[in-house]
This record gives sequence, C-alpha cells and structure tokens, in this order.
Amino acid sequence: MPPEVPYCRSLSTPTVQFSPPLSPEAQQNLAICYKYCRGRKKMNINVRKLIPAVIMILASFSIIRFLLITFFTTSSSSPPLPTLPTILRHTDAPGSSTKQPKTSANAIMLTEKEFQLLSTLVAHKSPCNLLIFGLEPQYLYLSQINAGGTTIFIEDDINKLRTIKANSNSTQAYKVGYNIPGKEAYNLLKHARKNPACVPSSGLLQVSKCRLQLTNLPQEVYQHKWDVIVVDGPSGDTPEAPGRMGTIYTASIIARAGNMTDVVIHDVNRMIEKWFSWEFLCDENLVSSKGKLWIFRIRGQLNSTTFCPAKTAVIE
Repeated sequence: MPPEVPYCRSLSTPTVQFSPPLSPEAQQNLAICYKYCRGRKKMNINVRKLIPAVIMILASFSIIRFLLITFFTTSSSSPPLPTLPTILRHTDAPGSSTKQPKTSANAIMLTEKEFQLLSTLVAHKSPCNLLIFGLEPQYLYLSQINAGGTTIFIEDDINKLRTIKANSNSTQAYKVGYNIPGKEAYNLLKHARKNPACVPSSGLLQVSKCRLQLTNLPQEVYQHKWDVIVVDGPSGDTPEAPGRMGTIYTASIIARAGNMTDVVIHDVNRMIEKWFSWEFLCDENLVSSKGKLWIFRIRGQLNSTTFCPAKTAVIE
C-alpha cells in the first residue's frame, strides 16, 4: 500500500489571467504620457547644465563693471599738486625751540566735502586776501583758486616748506615757531577772560601783553585786511605739541580789524579747537559747517570790549 502523501501539488499548468486589451483611446493617452515624462526628464537635465553657465555670465559682468569703475576713477583722479611760488622766511617765536616739530601720523587732512566747502568759499571771494595757518598739500590749490589775490601761509614745519619753490609777491610762506603746548589751553582761556589786554580793542597786536596773541608774525599779516583766514596749524595733536589756542585767538583779533572776514577752523572735533572757537569767534557767527570744518563770519568790531556779547558762561 503506497504511503499517504499529505499534500500533492497539481501538475496542471496554472491559469494565467491577462488584462483585457487596451482600447485605442487608452493606448494614445499612454503614448502621450510617456513622451511628456521623457521630455520633462530631459528638460530637468538641461536646466541643471545651464546653471553654471549663467553663474559664469553674471560673474563676467561683475568683473567688467568693476574694471570700468576702477578705470574711470583713476582717470578722474586729482592732477599732480601744483608748484606753489612762494617767498620763504623764518620768524620764530621768542624762546621757541629750533628743533623740528613732531607731527602725528594721525594728522587728518580735509575730506572731499570739507575741501569742497572751503574751495567754494575762496572761489566766491577771489581775488581776495587769504591767510592760512598750516600748509597741507590741499591748500596749495587754494592759492591757484585765489589767482590775482594775496595768499600767505604760516607754517612751523620746515619740511613742508621745503617742497615750495620759486618766488612770488602774491603768494608767500613763512616759518613761524610756536612755544605754547596744548596742555596749557585751560589756563590760557582763564587768562584771556580775566586780562584786559586780551579784549579786541586792546591796541596794536605786535605789542600785545595777552599771552594768546601771536606777536611774531610777519608784518604783512598785521598790515592786510583779510577776507578769509584758515586755521589748521600748528598740529596740536598731542598735549605736548604746540596747540592752536594762539592761532584761533589771533585770527579772531585780525578778523575784527577788517570789514568782514570769514574764519575757517579745522578739527573742531577736538576740545581746544571747539573751546576757543566758541570763546573768541562765537557760535552766533557760525554760518556754515561740514564734517570737522566750521566757518565763522566776523564783522569789524575792533572797538568792542567783548568777543561774544551774547555769551553768559563764566569759568569758575
């Protein structure tokens, strides 16, 4: 008797069910779908390939734009500094040292907007009498703007004066020494407020007893009626360096001896320049400013016994 087989797989071929045939309309839709999907895949591949090319084009435009800006900026830069015709003389202050003044590497020149304001002022008054305390390369252009007028530079650094050549009666440069350091500013301010010799109507400037008055300037400075006075010297960049107390005070006295004088003070962000401008030029006379540059318009007041009648502040 044969053994019992619990399970026996049928030897017959299983029935395979086929999907019903597609209708013509379905076959057409299937073909369209296949073409669309294939085209979309190709388009994605092409877009990815285009991205690096677009980046390269944009980078090229940026480089070209940078080169054009650099070219035109270089082409429009300022011309070489003019050779300034001058007469160089020495008038050092009594007791001043013959050593060359030490200037700080942080000395700040006028910004473009500051110089534009100053040059516009000089051009408006040209030809005029222009007195400048301090000799910076930018100021050489002011002498050219003031063609036909008189320009005098007062400078204590012989190295700056050595860059000037030739002679001219309309533009002159003088070496003048200063012997009062900036750290004496507060004491000098109190001295000026209490001493009658420091009032505007105190008499001849050359023999003034006021400690702030510069009595060692060239005679031409005292003899002229000045239209514009620029104070940008001495350096005054450290407490030990000569300060601008005397130049600001003297500029205010000279300005009051004329009819109407514009006094320009640079570096008014510094305490001495700000203090002494307020004290002797008066904030009510401030007519224009730009950055660290102030312009005061002083009318002739030589007979006045006070600098700023409206001022009420008193140093204790």
